[in-house]
Amino acid sequence: MDFAYVYMLLCNNGCYYTGSTRNLKERIEQHEVGEGANYTRKHLPVELVYYERYSSVSLAFEREQQLKGWSRKKKKALIRDDLEQLQRLSICQNDSHFKNWRKSDHNSCKG
Repeated sequence: MDFAYVYMLLCNNGCYYTGSTRNLKERIEQHEVGEGANYTRKHLPVELVYYERYSSVSLAFEREQQLKGWSRKKKKALIRDDLEQLQRLSICQNDSHFKNWRKSDHNSCKG
């Protein structure tokens, strides 16, 4: 079975780069020698700090898009496998949700 991966790199500027690929080892090597994405090329060296394996490219790409929308704090919690912090950071903080949360006792929102 062919797998696909979503991964996060820590760039030399302290930012995270998120991508997906069929061949994780080869893709990381490309990033490390400046043949990866334009962003990582400008911020070498990079370090692989996290990855997940999926059964299809479409699932990996979907997860990549989700992670790209996350805050830095949320990404750090995922990398550290800090599920408690990740759950706290996943609670929607906008005013309208907070009012609804108190009424309906929900603890997260879509998105």
